[in-house]
Amino acid sequence: MKEGLIKDTYEVIIKEIQTVITASYIIAVGIGMLFNFQKYSEFGINVFDYSDVFDFLIAPFSDFNILLFATVSILSVSILIKLDSSWKKKWPKSYSKANFGRDKKTWYKAYRNFLFVISFLLYLYLSADYYGKYTKDKIVNQNDISIKLADNEIRTGKLIGKTKDVIFLLNEQDVYAIPISSLVKEIRIK
Repeated sequence: MKEGLIKDTYEVIIKEIQTVITASYIIAVGIGMLFNFQKYSEFGINVFDYSDVFDFLIAPFSDFNILLFATVSILSVSILIKLDSSWKKKWPKSYSKANFGRDKKTWYKAYRNFLFVISFLLYLYLSADYYGKYTKDKIVNQNDISIKLADNEIRTGKLIGKTKDVIFLLNEQDVYAIPISSLVKEIRIK
């Protein structure tokens, strides 16, 4: 009897861990997409036009700052939700006062969840906007690189970033998308 109970408990825990990991990865990919979009949009680039699915599947892992932010965000939101639930269970009177008695209403649970989601999305957007400005400052202040094209022409500028098929280069005020494996020489963006 105990052996079956332990096995059943183990299977439930494994399934729960798989669900948490999958959900966390999907959220991290979304965060990575948002942060990459904000980074490139600072230079007038719509990165979705130059990327494929694989670029976004690895987006959270392509930049340590994005990975760190995604991890901290997911953990902090989980902790906030747990703290809110604990506060409601341990000190219901102070919780009710802090929420102006709304926690006793039938619609409060949906309101609470909606508030957490909206706050998280606003937090993500503002953080991604800050990240875009922060990385733009870092890119503008970095040293120039040189890229030798197939016809031996050399392009210099600051490396904005790259996708699987394109390198983005900032030269003075001009932004170029240089295909990596194509006969197209360059695409002038701005």
